[in-house]
Amino acid sequence: MVGHILRVIFIVLEVLILFNLLIVVHELGHFLAARWRGLFIEGFGVWFGKPIWKKTINGVQYSLGSLPFGGFVKLPQLAPMDMIEGKADMDRAALPKISALDKIIVAVAGPLFSVLLALFFACVVWAVGHPVSESDQTTVIGYVQKDSPAEKAGLLSGDKILEVDGREVRRFSGMSNSVAWAVVRSEERSIPFKIERDGRIMTIAVEPVIAETGGWWRRKSTREVMIEPAVTPLVDEVDKDSPAAKAGIQPGDVIMAVNGKPIFHFRSLMDEIEKHPNDELAVALRRGLQSILLKMHPVLMYDQGVTRPRIGIRWDSGGRLSVSHPNPIQQVYNSVTSTLETIGAVASPKSDVKLQHMSGPVGIGRIYYLLFQSERGWQLALWFSVILNVNLAILNLLPIPVLDGGHIVLAIIESVRRKPVSMKILEGIQTTCAALIIVFIFYVSWYDIVDWVTKTATGKSPVKTPPAKTQSTPSR
Repeated sequence: MVGHILRVIFIVLEVLILFNLLIVVHELGHFLAARWRGLFIEGFGVWFGKPIWKKTINGVQYSLGSLPFGGFVKLPQLAPMDMIEGKADMDRAALPKISALDKIIVAVAGPLFSVLLALFFACVVWAVGHPVSESDQTTVIGYVQKDSPAEKAGLLSGDKILEVDGREVRRFSGMSNSVAWAVVRSEERSIPFKIERDGRIMTIAVEPVIAETGGWWRRKSTREVMIEPAVTPLVDEVDKDSPAAKAGIQPGDVIMAVNGKPIFHFRSLMDEIEKHPNDELAVALRRGLQSILLKMHPVLMYDQGVTRPRIGIRWDSGGRLSVSHPNPIQQVYNSVTSTLETIGAVASPKSDVKLQHMSGPVGIGRIYYLLFQSERGWQLALWFSVILNVNLAILNLLPIPVLDGGHIVLAIIESVRRKPVSMKILEGIQTTCAALIIVFIFYVSWYDIVDWVTKTATGKSPVKTPPAKTQSTPSR
C-alpha cells in the first residue's frame, strides 16, 4: 500500500515537472527575446498564485507561485496583462516606446521555443524510440460490432481500409492519416470507405451514428461506425482448470482461427463461443513456429457479474507492441498537421467536433499520468510532449488578443497606423479576452473532470496511445 502511494506521488511529480517544463520554456523564449531587444522586464514567474518565493535581480522580480502550473513574463511595454499577471507596479506610459518589430520578435519567440523543445523531444524519441500498438500500424478491420453501421453497410473483418471520406489512411487510431480521425472529421451523411478485399478494390458507403451521452454535463459523442482494428489475439493468462487449460492453451499462444474461421480480433472468438455454447470448438493456434489444433467445450463461467459460456482465456488486449523510431522532422510535421486539422474541425459549422472536445490542463495532466503509469512511460510522455509543444505553439499564434498571435496582429496594426493602439482600448480588449480564455479553460476542464470520473468508475481509459503493457481483459 505504501509502495503504491509513493509510486502515485512520484508519477504526479513527473507529470508536474514535464507539464510545467513545456510552459516555462515557452515563457523563457519571450524572456530572452525581450532581453535581446532591450524591453523592460518587470518579472519572470514560474507558477501562478501568491508567491511563496521571490527575489529581484537586476531589476527583474523572479518568483515561484503557490499554484503549481504555468509561468509568465511581465512585459508592460508589450501589452497590459493585469488580469493574468497582476497589476503592473509602474506607470506604463512612463516607459520608453518600443517598435512594432520588437513586439513581433518577442511574441514569436515563445512559440519558436516551443517548437524547438518539440524538436528536441522528437530527437530523443528518435534515439530511444516509443512503443507502438498494432492499431498504429494497420488499417485492417479486426472486428465489426453487431448491428453497427459498418455491419449494415457490409464491411467485414479482414477488410483493408485504403481511404475514408476521400482521405488516405495509414493507421487505425490517432490523428494523422487515421481511420478513426477520418470518421470523426467527416461531415456528410454517409462516409465512403475505399477498401481492399480478397485482392479487389471497392468503395462502401457507411452512415455513421452518434451515441447518446446520457446527460448535458458530459461531452457529446462524435461520429463512429463501430469497427475495431486487427490485433494479434494473444493469450495473456489461462484460468486454472478451465477448458482452455485442460486442452493445453498456454500464455503467449496466438489464436489463429476457431472452427475454421480466421480470427483478427479477440472479440471474434467471444462471439463464436456465444454462438456455439454447447458445441465443441476447434481452436487453431500458433506457438512459436508450431501450428497447433486444440479442441474443447465451453463451460458456464462467472464473468463481470454475469454467467456466460467461456473457455477461460484472458487476453492481452493491446496485441503485439513494437518500438518505433520516427524521424524528428516527421514527428513535428505530423503534430502540425494534426493540430491544424483539429482547429479546422472545431471551426467548421458542419463538424461534430466542438470546443468541448478540446482538453485543458486537467485533461492533459490526466493523459500524462496514464502514460507515466506504463513501463515505458517516459518514452510515451516525451512522444506526447512533441505533439503538445507544437499544439501550444500553434494555438498561441492564433490572432486572439492576450495570445502571442494577438500581440503580433496588434503590432502589425500599429506599424500600419504608425502609432500604437490606445492603451485604454487595449486594456479593455486584453481584459475581455483574458476573461473569455479563463472561462474557456474552466469549460473544457469541467468535461475533463467528468470524463476522468466516468472513465475511472467504468474502468475505461480515455487515452488512445498504447501503454507498454495493457491490462488483461476479463475471462473468455
